[in-house]
Amino acid sequence: MPTTSDFERMLRGVALRVTRPRLAVLSAVHDHPHADTDSIIGIVRSDLGEVSRQAVYDVLNALTSTGLVRRIEPAGSSARYEARVGDNHHHVVCRSCGAIADVDCAVGGTPCLTASDDHGFAIDEAEVIYWGLCPDCSTTPSADGAGTERAPRSARAGETSS
Repeated sequence: MPTTSDFERMLRGVALRVTRPRLAVLSAVHDHPHADTDSIIGIVRSDLGEVSRQAVYDVLNALTSTGLVRRIEPAGSSARYEARVGDNHHHVVCRSCGAIADVDCAVGGTPCLTASDDHGFAIDEAEVIYWGLCPDCSTTPSADGAGTERAPRSARAGETSS
């Protein structure tokens, strides 16, 4: 786990001034991967006391634009932030509770970066999001206490897949 000195070095390394809000936000993102902005604001306020929402948004923007943190936005979810940057990893999201976990790229080179038609683009990153049910949501207790598997989203009544 990075220390305050590590965070200071990271900020200086991307030519950002070291400030208490930047240190607190960077620490919050490292300690709470995939946290949304409201959660990060709460964590920073518990650390620093009063800090404006706008200050946290500004810090997140600066950290994202310099590559110290990554912003992800799964469909139907607010923006989330993570400190795992510089590699080609993906995410799996629970359709029921919204839990998010990292998924390393498929074994081999980077098969997800080989598009069937790149339309002339020089592709250097792919954003893949896997959707499903997390272990806690994949079974629901029945009346007799036994677990029953939940049907896949496409099979549940009233829902269509895209």
